Amino acid sequence: MVDRLHATGNVKTVFGEPVEAKGRTIIPVAKVAYSFAGGAGGSAKSEDGGKGHGVGGGIIVRPAGVLEIRDDATEFIPFGEHKKLIGALFLGLLLGAWLTRRPRKS
Repeated sequence: MVDRLHATGNVKTVFGEPVEAKGRTIIPVAKVAYSFAGGAGGSAKSEDGGKGHGVGGGIIVRPAGVLEIRDDATEFIPFGEHKKLIGALFLGLLLGAWLTRRPRKS
């Protein structure tokens, strides 16, 4: 498992290969998250004590945005921030509409 982490846990996992277009360099950027879990247990009901253990892990890689490098400036342009904001606004409007239309108890 450690070898796999070394293979995936490098700068190329977070930053993609640069692409040049129209005098600009674009570098893709990702969010990377690792998770691990393990456990052990047993049961007195089985003949061998029912002992066992296990471990596991995973990696999630999601696009975060791009770095845009120009002669005069460098800028990070995030992906999906507008979608989250619009989703939260829509959910708030639905909740507000539901709360205002509920019958009130006397």
